[in-house]
Amino acid sequence: MKVLLATTKPFAAVAVTGIQNIIDQAGFELVKLEKYTEKSALLDAVKDADALIVRSDIVDAEVIDAAKNLKIVVRAGAGYDNIDLAAASAKGICVMNTPGQNANAVAELVFGLLIYAKRNFFNGTSGTELMGKKLGLHAFGNVGRAVARIAKGFNMHVYAFDAFCPAEAIEAAGVHAVASVEELYKTCDIVSLHIPATPQTINSINAGLVGLMPKNGILLNTARKEVINEAELLQLMAERTDLKYIADITPAADEQFKAQFADRYFTTPKKMGAQTAEANVNAGLAAANQIVAFIKDGIRKFQVNK
Repeated sequence: MKVLLATTKPFAAVAVTGIQNIIDQAGFELVKLEKYTEKSALLDAVKDADALIVRSDIVDAEVIDAAKNLKIVVRAGAGYDNIDLAAASAKGICVMNTPGQNANAVAELVFGLLIYAKRNFFNGTSGTELMGKKLGLHAFGNVGRAVARIAKGFNMHVYAFDAFCPAEAIEAAGVHAVASVEELYKTCDIVSLHIPATPQTINSINAGLVGLMPKNGILLNTARKEVINEAELLQLMAERTDLKYIADITPAADEQFKAQFADRYFTTPKKMGAQTAEANVNAGLAAANQIVAFIKDGIRKFQVNK
């Protein structure tokens, strides 16, 4: 049983060692393709692989067609929009993610970015505090729950909306459940996005929604850039000179945001949410363990292409 670890941006050495140990103990073979620069290298390496572990690597229909023996792909991380689910399903390939492994890393970044924004990017002027502010969580999955936990330590008032999470579950976590996404934006000083990029969510964060936010609102995006309607947000920020947009994903219109709103806009130079040593190891080991459990026992707990 051959497991291919294909990463243009490799895992930390300690994570790779852990993955190797898990695969070895299962009696499988681990093949590593790290820092590859051409898609052809992946197409060649995947030909005889039974299982595939990736990070943000693109696993499209061409890769899946080349993988004649492939049974499972695990994306080490929460998002999986880099994998063609339809193509995988058509070939009977199970696709999984590793939910929750990066959640704390992303949640801590949320507050690093929020403090930076609330203190006016440390420009020497007086900012405002997080205590007492209303924080809205747009989605209440693993990351949203971790953000809520930390927010309570700042004595913030936490609200959440999730179309797929019952209000009772949100309330049970000590968070105020709102009845609609519009109510979330209308109520909260800060809205933190934790939604995936799907046909339903792409471009869904638009002027009509963000424009509901109170004065001096902050929109914070550590999810996916595709969920933002950038043209509408640019227009809204030109009209609403009190709004700030903070992102962990560089927008397509980054230069325009910078040119127009240098004092109200910030993005990390690259996606940093999961970039901690702990998250790196957690996601890699989880991916390896999930492959072993699937191959040996048929466990599909984290399958995303059901």
